[in-house]
Amino acid sequence: MRDFLPKEAERMRYTEQVTRDLAQLYGYGEVITPVVESYDLLAAKSGEEIRKRMYAFKDLGGRRVALRPEFTASIARLMATKMRNEPKPMRLFCVGSLYRYDEPQYGRFREFWQANYELIGSSKPEADAEILMLTYDLMEKLGLRNYWLKIGHVGIIRGILAQENVKKEQQNVIMQLLDKKQWDEALTATREFGVSQKCVTTLKEILETRGKDVSRILKKIEENVRDYESAVAAVENLREITEFAKESDAKFEMLIEAGFARGLEYYTGMIFEPYVPDMDIALSGGGRYDKLIELFGGEPTPAVGVAQGIDRLALAVKKQKGSPKISERKRIVIIPIGEKPRARVLELSLVLRRVGIPVEVEVMGRTVSKALQDANRKGVTHAVIVGAEELKEDKVVLREMKKREQRTVKIRNLSQEILKT
Repeated sequence: MRDFLPKEAERMRYTEQVTRDLAQLYGYGEVITPVVESYDLLAAKSGEEIRKRMYAFKDLGGRRVALRPEFTASIARLMATKMRNEPKPMRLFCVGSLYRYDEPQYGRFREFWQANYELIGSSKPEADAEILMLTYDLMEKLGLRNYWLKIGHVGIIRGILAQENVKKEQQNVIMQLLDKKQWDEALTATREFGVSQKCVTTLKEILETRGKDVSRILKKIEENVRDYESAVAAVENLREITEFAKESDAKFEMLIEAGFARGLEYYTGMIFEPYVPDMDIALSGGGRYDKLIELFGGEPTPAVGVAQGIDRLALAVKKQKGSPKISERKRIVIIPIGEKPRARVLELSLVLRRVGIPVEVEVMGRTVSKALQDANRKGVTHAVIVGAEELKEDKVVLREMKKREQRTVKIRNLSQEILKT
């Protein structure tokens, strides 16, 4: 778990704000859920790997609880209880910190932040396509380049295994191995569960099928699974979703991967993760989960969503040297010369803040040269130097730090002069 120093915190909050703005654009209403939830709720369909890594403990009332490792279980609880009678579809947004006892490495932390978008109530492929489009839009708004979305469908593998009478718990074991990219181990486990040789051959071909030529790859997958009815239906569903996304004018690359799996057990349909070439970890992830709300006592309710990794998106922006809105923000310091202007300096700072200009006031009693050195180190863009002589004429000195140029300006024109430079 980490401390965020000012620049890092600014980058994180900027990324978070972009996700909030996007939620408003798409009509997703924000909900706030507890950091601590019932262990049983969080463990119900999270997957064995996540269950092992939850921060779980007993509270003072003797209840077994855990820090949330992801948001979707809490959203499903809300939909099964307090929001069960709300009109559908529901579009919900939530953002905050999550906790898993992972081994810390680049882009993977024990405390991390996500922004979740959940579209609840529709089983149509248009809903899945909206989540893909929303993710594309977020990448664009953050200024990320050369990204692509890896897309699969859990119904392909599960459809094959179900037709071979592989139990759900056994399917989960195989999906967990696929999530870890342990393909040989997954095939070995499949054999141990007593499937036919045809099934093993089909799965082997499926696991080797991936590519960015969407139509060709989907056709190849469909040919491979032609003897498995529900797997064929899953391929057709994926074809519809990708066609809707392409027709929406959302210009992003798709990598179709038939053997793609994600660690959470509740997925029932399309799944996806976005990547950038500079990082070998997914920036976010999501998919369809049509059974989860029902599991928590709600009505059968289809749903699809995505968890955007704020930490990882911020890392990607930094790696690609993006986020111009942060670097171009004006920062002002007002420096009094001597004792007399101090009260006027406070008045000036308030005037500038009222028009949205961020201002710091020199309060250390340092000389102008020392104060300017400190301002330069902090990345201040402008210094306003307030001296008694200039104040007699209602003027101050405005210094542009990068250019090392300064001029005298009228106080009434100060904010306009700052904003135009």
